[in-house]
Amino acid sequence: MRMSMEREKVRFPSGGTDCAAWHYPGTNGACVVMAAGGGVTKEPGTDPFAARFHAAGFSVLAFDYRRLGESGGAPRQILNIKEQLADWRAAIECAAALPEVDPARVAAWGFSASGGHVFEVAARAPQLAAAIAQTPLADGPAASRKAMTYQTPWGMLRLTVRGLIDAAGGLFGRKPLLMALAGPPGTVAMLTTPDGNDGDRALNPGNRYPEWQQEVAARSALILSFYRPGRQASKAQCPLLVVVCDEDRSALPGPAVDAARRAPQAEVVHLPGGHYAPFMEAHEPAVEAELAFLRRHLLDEAPAGHAPAGHAAAATADPATADPAARSRS
Repeated sequence: MRMSMEREKVRFPSGGTDCAAWHYPGTNGACVVMAAGGGVTKEPGTDPFAARFHAAGFSVLAFDYRRLGESGGAPRQILNIKEQLADWRAAIECAAALPEVDPARVAAWGFSASGGHVFEVAARAPQLAAAIAQTPLADGPAASRKAMTYQTPWGMLRLTVRGLIDAAGGLFGRKPLLMALAGPPGTVAMLTTPDGNDGDRALNPGNRYPEWQQEVAARSALILSFYRPGRQASKAQCPLLVVVCDEDRSALPGPAVDAARRAPQAEVVHLPGGHYAPFMEAHEPAVEAELAFLRRHLLDEAPAGHAPAGHAAAATADPATADPAARSRS
């Protein structure tokens, strides 16, 4: 799909290097800061949603983490959680300084690993007006245990050994050992889940983004397997929308819903399908729910006497999260 709207490449400093981003100037004064999932660059990971947000009048700042895509930083293809959270802070500061943006109306959006980061970002960035975590990795250990059921013992051993060797090599400045983002069971890949293998079809149909390097350092899989950002949801300082897919076997919906239950101002939207369904068959309901949430919290467009549009768009509304969300709006 060709991008029909105008956008411009911008760069902002973070951690001694710089991050590259697409800036879509909007018309309503609000801005959505966006980052893609683990090892996914901004174009395949944000274009479909950025286009829709921008068409609705929102400014968008969609960025690559350092060491990935068009951003600076070396060695390459390393997912470092501390660095990526710092990149989020820098991106939010950049968005707030854009000429057409009201700094009080900035939101964060991320999916998969970046969706997990959104829990942390919402807890640490009091200036955010709203945050969206789409199919987020809320609990790395739980996701890793589930992923093991889709991997062969030999494949799991090879993955672990490669990750440990890469981590040890990193201590001595050695070049990262890379592995595929996804692959069939038995291969050395970050995801061997059934829906994890939908990633290329969902994000890169027809090889639309040939420059996307679908590999990460093997140490990154070990790091994410211990990451539990959902624990920070109780500290979220802004309204939070959590979009889960009920057949997600890669990031898992259960821990994400549990995290939303702990958040002071949270809503949950349930959609059918696997991890990448919001980019495929569930794209329209995902976009509709997210736009309704953004309008409500960034533009104050809440229809009187109506339930939250996010819940209305859900395939099933989670009753345990409905009450906390209602309390947050009272």
